[in-house]
Amino acid sequence: MSTTPPPHGKWLLPLTTSACSAGFLLFGYDQGVLSGIILSPSFLATMGYPSPLILGTLTALYDLGAVLGALLAALCSDDLGRKKTLLFGAALVGIAGLAMALSQDRIQFGIGRVVVGIGIGLVCSVCPVYQAEISRGKQRGWMVCCQLTTMLVGLAGAYWVNYGFYFAPGQKQWRVPLGLQVVFAGYILGLGAWLEETPRWLLRRFPDSLEKGREVLQRLRGEEEDVEEELGGIVEAIARESKAEGGWRDLVRDDGLKTDKRFYLAVGIQFMQQMTGINIVTYYAPTLYKTGLGMSEEKALLLGGFTQMWYVLASFVTWYTIDRVGRRKLLVSMAFGMGAVLIGEGLATAADSHLGAIMAVVCLFLLEGCFTWGWMACVWIYPPEILPLSIRAKGSALAAAADFIGNWIVVEVTPVGISTMGWTFYLVWAGFNLVNGIVVWLFYPETGGLALEAVDLVFTGQTGGVTGEDSDAWFGRLQWDRVRAADEAVRATRLGDGERQPLLPSSSAVSDETWMSCQDTR
Repeated sequence: MSTTPPPHGKWLLPLTTSACSAGFLLFGYDQGVLSGIILSPSFLATMGYPSPLILGTLTALYDLGAVLGALLAALCSDDLGRKKTLLFGAALVGIAGLAMALSQDRIQFGIGRVVVGIGIGLVCSVCPVYQAEISRGKQRGWMVCCQLTTMLVGLAGAYWVNYGFYFAPGQKQWRVPLGLQVVFAGYILGLGAWLEETPRWLLRRFPDSLEKGREVLQRLRGEEEDVEEELGGIVEAIARESKAEGGWRDLVRDDGLKTDKRFYLAVGIQFMQQMTGINIVTYYAPTLYKTGLGMSEEKALLLGGFTQMWYVLASFVTWYTIDRVGRRKLLVSMAFGMGAVLIGEGLATAADSHLGAIMAVVCLFLLEGCFTWGWMACVWIYPPEILPLSIRAKGSALAAAADFIGNWIVVEVTPVGISTMGWTFYLVWAGFNLVNGIVVWLFYPETGGLALEAVDLVFTGQTGGVTGEDSDAWFGRLQWDRVRAADEAVRATRLGDGERQPLLPSSSAVSDETWMSCQDTR
C-alpha cells in the first residue's frame, strides 16, 4: 500500500486543474494535428492515396466520435464520477492515438480517429464540470480559462509539430505527431492516483459520505479555511433537489428549479459559440492568407502558425476579466464586436486590393481576439454553473455535443459558402453574432462569482429579497426576470465578504443529524 500522503489545498486544487487543462490540451492538439499530416506524401501513400472525399471523411470522423463521446459522458459520468470519466476518456485517447500512429491502412486509422474523438468527447464534457465543482465561486472562471488556454497551446503546438516534422524523412512525418497524443494522455493518467472525486458528487451519490465530502472539501480549501458554510450550501442544494432523480426526463421538466429552462440555456450557449463563425479562421486561415494576399503555401502556413500564437496570447486577457467583468458582459460585448469585425472582413475582401487584403488579415486577428475574450472560456464554464447538481453532468455533456455538432456544421458549409457567396458570406456570420448578443442579453443570467448552490436560489426566488422585478429602464424590463434577479444577487455577493455570501446558510456546522434528515427527504 502506498504511504504517499494525499495532497492538500496547496496541491490538490492545482493538480486537478492541471489534469483538466491537459484534457483540453488534448482537445486542441487533436483538432490541429491532422491538418498538416494529410499533406505528408508518406501518409498519403500508407492510406492508399485517398481521394479528397475520403480525406475529408477521415477528418470528420473525429467530430463524429466527439459527439458520441459527449453522449456517452451523459450516460455514464453520473455513475462513474468526474474523476473516473476523465481517466477513462484519457485512456481511450492514449490507446487510439497509439493505434493511429501505428496504422497500416485507412481502416485502422479511421477506427482510431473515431475512438480518439470518443475519448475527447468524454474529456471535454467532464472537465468543466470537474473544475466547476472543486473551485471557489470567485475563481471558477479563470481556472476554466487555464483549460481553454492550454487547448489553444495544444492547437498551436500541433501546427508547429506538423511544420517541424514535415521536413523529417519518411513515416516520421506523421507517425511521431500522432504518437505524441500518448504523452499527453499519459500525463492525465499519471495524476490519477492523486486526484479526488468532487465533494458535490460524493455527497449526492453516497448517503454515508458526509465525512468524506467534508474531508475532500477541507483538502481543497486548505485546513485554515472554514468549509462548513460551503458544505451546508451543498447539503441544502441536495435537499432542494431531492425530488429530482437526475434522469433524462428531468432535463425537460420544471421541478421547481426551472431545470428545463436552464438546460436549454446550457445547450444554446454552446451551439451559439459555433455560430460566431470562429472556425472560419481556425480551420481555413492558411487558405484565406494564400488567396487573399497571394502568399506562397509555406508563407501562408507560417502566418497561420503566428495567428494561432496570437490566439494563445490573447486568451490570457480573459484570465483577468472573466471573474471581474462577468460572463454576460463579455459574451454580449464580444458578440457585437465579432459582428463588427466580420462586416469589416467582408468589406476588406470585397475591396480586392493589397490594402484590403492586409485589412482582411487584421480583421482575422481581431476576430480571434474577440472570440477568446468573450466566447471561449465563458461558454465552457456556463453549463456547469447554470445547471443544478442533479443534471449537471448529463446537461453539460449534451451541451458539449451541441458544440461539436455546431462545429461540424460550420466546417462543412464554410468552403462552399466562401466559393459561392464570396465576401457576403462574412456578413451572414456577422448577423449570427448580432443575434447571439441579443439572445444572451435577454435570457442569460449572470453566474460569475455565485456559489453553484446560490444559482439554484436565483431560479427559485429564494434570494433574500432579490427578486429582479424592478428595473429603472423600459428596455431592462424586456429581459427575463431571472436575468435581473441574478444581476442583483451578484451585486449582493460582491458587497459581501468573499465566499461568505448572503445567499447561503450561515456558517454553522453540518451535523450528522442534519445530513440524515436531508437523506430522509431523498
